[in-house]
Amino acid sequence: MATQQTFSRLELDDRGIAWLTLERPEVHNAFDDSLISELNAHLERLHEAAHHGEVRAVVLGSEGKSFSAGADLGWMKRMVEYDFDGNLADSRKLAALMHGLDTLPCPTVCRVQGAAFGGAVGLAACCDLVVASEKAKFCLSEVKIGLSPAVISPYVQRAIGSRQMRRYALTAEVMDAPTALALGLAHQVVEHDALDAAVQAMLEVVLAGSPQAQRATKALLAEVARAPDSQATREHTCRVISELRVSAEGQEGLASFFEKRRPDWNSPADHHQPADVSHNNRAAEPRS
Repeated sequence: MATQQTFSRLELDDRGIAWLTLERPEVHNAFDDSLISELNAHLERLHEAAHHGEVRAVVLGSEGKSFSAGADLGWMKRMVEYDFDGNLADSRKLAALMHGLDTLPCPTVCRVQGAAFGGAVGLAACCDLVVASEKAKFCLSEVKIGLSPAVISPYVQRAIGSRQMRRYALTAEVMDAPTALALGLAHQVVEHDALDAAVQAMLEVVLAGSPQAQRATKALLAEVARAPDSQATREHTCRVISELRVSAEGQEGLASFFEKRRPDWNSPADHHQPADVSHNNRAAEPRS
C-alpha cells in the first residue's frame, strides 16, 4: 500500500498499521487544495482496506516541528479571489477530508508533536485517539482573520463539548497540551522525546483487540451518537452484540478468555471477513 505523493505519504507495516504522514515541514505542514486532494485519495484507499480487514489501525502524523499550521497562506490568498461558489466547492473538499477521517472503520491515532492550528485541530478531533507531546499547542485561530472554524466545528465540539467550544472558537486562545488533555481533545500527553514510544504503546493496546469487534464498535458508537435513546438504536445494539457472539472472532475471543490464552485474531482465515453489523452504509459526505 506504500504510496508517495507530493506532500504526503502512506505506508503499511507488517502489523497492518497504516502510517499517513503530512510532508510539508518547510511550511509547518499547512494544507492547501493539493494536500487535501492527496489526503482524500489516501483515505479512500484506507476505507476500502480497513473494511476488508487489511488495515488494523491508522496513525496520522507529520514531519518537522509542527503538526500542522492549518491553512496554507498561498492557498488563503487564492481564496480571496474565489466567488461564493468557488469557496463552497473548496470547503466541501475539506469537509470530505474530515468526514473521511472521522468515519474510517478501523481505530485511528493522531500523533501531535507541536502546533496544531485551525483545521489541524479538526484533524485531531476526527481521530479516535490523540497522543500529544508536552510541546503540542492547539488553537482555533479562525476568528482572528475574520473567518470561522465552520467545517471542523462538529468534530471539535464533539470532542470538547459545546461550552468549551464557545470559549475557544470565539476567543482563539491557545490550548497548551495539559489544557487539551483536560478538555478531552487529547487522550495522552507525554514528554516530547517519549512521543513515538507512547504512540507505539497505544498501538499495542489497539492491536490486542478484535479487529472485527473494533470495526463494529466504531460503527455502533456513531449510530448511538445520532440517536442515543431510540427503539431503533436499542434494537441495533442487540443485533450488534448477537452478531459478534456468533462470529468467528467472537468465538475465538470467548474461547481464549476461558482457556486463559491470548486470542489469535489472524486464524482462522475468516477472522478477516467483516461481519455485517453496521446499521447501514453511508457514503462519505461532502473547511473552516
